[in-house]
Amino acid sequence: MRNVALITGACSGIGLASVDTLLASGASVIACDINSPSSSVKHKWDSENVHFLNLNVESEAAIRSAINQLADEFAGIDTLINCAGISGWGGVNDIEMAQWQKVLNINLTGTMLMCKYVLPIMLAQGAGNIINVASIFGLEACDNNVAYNVSKGGIIQLTRSITADYASQGIRCNSVAPGLIETAMTKDIALDPQLHEKFISWHLQGRAGRAEEVASVIGFLSSNAASFVNGQTIAVDGGFSAGRRFSAHPG
Repeated sequence: MRNVALITGACSGIGLASVDTLLASGASVIACDINSPSSSVKHKWDSENVHFLNLNVESEAAIRSAINQLADEFAGIDTLINCAGISGWGGVNDIEMAQWQKVLNINLTGTMLMCKYVLPIMLAQGAGNIINVASIFGLEACDNNVAYNVSKGGIIQLTRSITADYASQGIRCNSVAPGLIETAMTKDIALDPQLHEKFISWHLQGRAGRAEEVASVIGFLSSNAASFVNGQTIAVDGGFSAGRRFSAHPG
């Protein structure tokens, strides 16, 4: 069965791992990112016929043009995986408005715009599958993190809203909510050993996750095995959202 998959934020972290996962499932992959792939990734993608497109998800005009071009070139888009995102620190009282807007523009509005311009193509096909990357901090809040919390919570509601509007027309839309995943975006946390250890301790499995572990769930959601899963947010968080452990970990 044909699967043309468009992935944003594809050059690093969960996006890069998702490219590998979708390729392994037999999909044709369109990898989009504002950054260019590293030389080693580019060499690998060239050998696997991955189509790379430089794309800034803050630009509605760029998204509209790119999706229309890609839909013509690939005769449709079957799967959209929205991984593009940035972090942003600060509480309501001290966050700079420019940072607030940047985080919301990329994480939430960028995800919405990708859906907005891919959905008509999927609706014309009578089928389509969207997977959005949210966060555990879309499920619960973290202090000093207001823009990120709000953007990821918005992604979860966006996911539900798309299902409410379009499930009856053959569209599936789900999201994943990763916990601490060791990627370039979380490297600043690792620079503070005390904070890093505390954050890890909140994950009941006692470790951070790997990008490929999130990508495996994304791969499941993109497959026919998840054909009756719609409007859901799956936490991929090593037990973070299940609760807290107050006694010492054994061993």
